[in-house]
Amino acid sequence: MSTAQSRWGTGVNAEAIEAWDGPLYDRFVRYRHIVTTGLGAHGDAALALAPPLPGQHVLDIGCGFGDTTQQIAQLVGPDGEAVGVDAAARFVETAAREAAEAGIANARFAVADVETTAFEERFDYAFSRFGTMFFANPVAAMRNVREALVPGGRLVMVVWRRRIDNDWLYRAQTIVEQIVERPEEHDEPTCGPGPFSMADADTTSDILQRSGFVDVALRRCDLPILVGDDVEEAIELAMALGPAGELLRLAGDRAVHLHGQVHDALRAGFAEYDGPAGVRAPASTWIVTAAVPEAAGA
Repeated sequence: MSTAQSRWGTGVNAEAIEAWDGPLYDRFVRYRHIVTTGLGAHGDAALALAPPLPGQHVLDIGCGFGDTTQQIAQLVGPDGEAVGVDAAARFVETAAREAAEAGIANARFAVADVETTAFEERFDYAFSRFGTMFFANPVAAMRNVREALVPGGRLVMVVWRRRIDNDWLYRAQTIVEQIVERPEEHDEPTCGPGPFSMADADTTSDILQRSGFVDVALRRCDLPILVGDDVEEAIELAMALGPAGELLRLAGDRAVHLHGQVHDALRAGFAEYDGPAGVRAPASTWIVTAAVPEAAGA
């Protein structure tokens, strides 16, 4: 298991990378037990639908903490390899350390801004669990992924469907927007286009086709996710991450006096999802599959 490397540079998306490598990393660490567990079910569904094959060389895009990279490394076995990349160095450092501690010998990690990276090595399969929605130029990013794949290589990625189909995110967003005004000017870095940039099936299909992929298919996946062990934790998560959390983060000190009002409104909004097993809310994703043309240079 190699340590995190930086042979693929981070490119020009400095503001988004600053956000993911700074405040968003800290918040993901704080709520990791919810985020990885909740989102993991949708990644598991994608890997069950279209798994990598033993012995394959796999690229994991936006690997975050590297839990998906470790999972893929186990699927491809000792004759295969999983390479996790993320634009945020702190995520990569954590992923590399934890994979080493787990004794995963066929996984490695690198800092890479996929939007601006021309990969030197070739892969049989590319995977992403919620790692492709934040590109400022998604066609350029997905073209780089396509060029990193061998002829006939496969892409499998999980992206959020529409806001209204993910009420745990959308409800929190609408509640906060009714209370906190989005600042026209702020000092905080933004995270990019946002989690719903690939929610429209036609838009996502067009991005991939323009990037050179063929056989694009989107399959709806509806699985409830845990957003808090109790309502209080669900409120904290909503105020820290997602569209609602992003609005509060950008508003900063100017909205601190409104946090109590936001908290109370979110408590009422999440009440219906509270149960004996925690706060579980509906969630809906696309499992997107595509392929590189078999003919080289097609």
